[in-house]
Amino acid sequence: MSHLIVVGAGAAGLTAAGQAARLGCRVTLLEHSGMPGKKILVTGKGRCNVTNDCDGQEFLRHVRTNPRFLYSAIAAFSPADTMAWVESLGVPLKTERGRRVFPVSDRAEDIRAALCRWAQGAQLVEADAYSLVLENGRAVGVQTRDGRRFLGDGVLVATGGMSYPSTGSTGDGYRLARQAGHSLVEPVPSLVSLVAEGGDCRRMMGLALKNVSLTLEENGKPVFCEQGEMLFTHFGISGPLVLSASAWVRDLKKYRYQAVIDLKPALSAEQLYARIGRDFDLLAGKNAANCLQKLVPATMQPVLLERWGVDPEIRVNQIDRAARLELVRLLKGFAVPIRERGDLQHAVITAGGVPVKEVNPRTMESKKTPGLYFAGEVLDLDAYTGGYNLQIAFATAMAAARGFAAREE
Repeated sequence: MSHLIVVGAGAAGLTAAGQAARLGCRVTLLEHSGMPGKKILVTGKGRCNVTNDCDGQEFLRHVRTNPRFLYSAIAAFSPADTMAWVESLGVPLKTERGRRVFPVSDRAEDIRAALCRWAQGAQLVEADAYSLVLENGRAVGVQTRDGRRFLGDGVLVATGGMSYPSTGSTGDGYRLARQAGHSLVEPVPSLVSLVAEGGDCRRMMGLALKNVSLTLEENGKPVFCEQGEMLFTHFGISGPLVLSASAWVRDLKKYRYQAVIDLKPALSAEQLYARIGRDFDLLAGKNAANCLQKLVPATMQPVLLERWGVDPEIRVNQIDRAARLELVRLLKGFAVPIRERGDLQHAVITAGGVPVKEVNPRTMESKKTPGLYFAGEVLDLDAYTGGYNLQIAFATAMAAARGFAAREE
């Protein structure tokens, strides 16, 4: 019986461990955090967005980095396969806006518990893997920080990235990959809040906007545009729209970014101008400081008024056409200059990792070191929000387990 050592008991590690055991392998599953599947509990705001209910081609369109690498893995284990699999583990699912799939219970713990049940055929050991054990250039096991050795016929690294380190994702897999001769695409936070220039966002801290459109501009050129929800924070902007947009942010030393918010996406500029005219007719006797009440939330009004540049003491009926057009421009293009990404501790995922050109896309086996496999976030794969990243973890884990088991046949 072939023996697989799996390093990391997150979504990918638990999935691979359970699949390998079902394929007749002996499996030892090492987890250093003391709690398997811990990071699952923080996904989807504690609800766990399991996957996205779309076909393979649509899925790959939402993969930001290296989608072609995933063709085989997604074909072999699609979002539909994931949904059927999770429900077979006793967790009923539902599909919400944007085809996002959640447990009916809205409890991420139900997904974590299901994956732990799936992996029961593996031996779970609390251990901190420190280095690979190599024999004749082949990965045959790992050595832990306390000197223990776990030996087998192959090693699967499923340690995650570096986001949410409190859940156990501390970048250990990158060290193991380097030891095996792999290069590394620099890990950076992705699906993360964005830090803004200036103090305007802090003044609007806590303000949530719904049904707005956010465009991310790179050196003045739009690279992302979607409609949805976002939030102003003490340091900048966050929320679903911002997390998706952040995946498009590249080198902030090389490129200049700003988020441009259309506060009234349902109205054209002409329609908004007419709407402002009607509002102003009703407020003709009031001063400009009070003319934004029906247009934007209260905490945004002082900021918008300052940007507008109109004297707050003048009467509304004295606001001329040029000033009204400027207000339309601001409402359709409220700009937030971006200074930097949020930190890895609060990123949903890590972009970067083991280059996929160094990994077999069908089996997830290293092209550098036989017997070494990778799955999940440790690979240089990342996608937008909506369940895509967990699907990548499941699909690559299934491919790795099958690849290892088939090699031993």
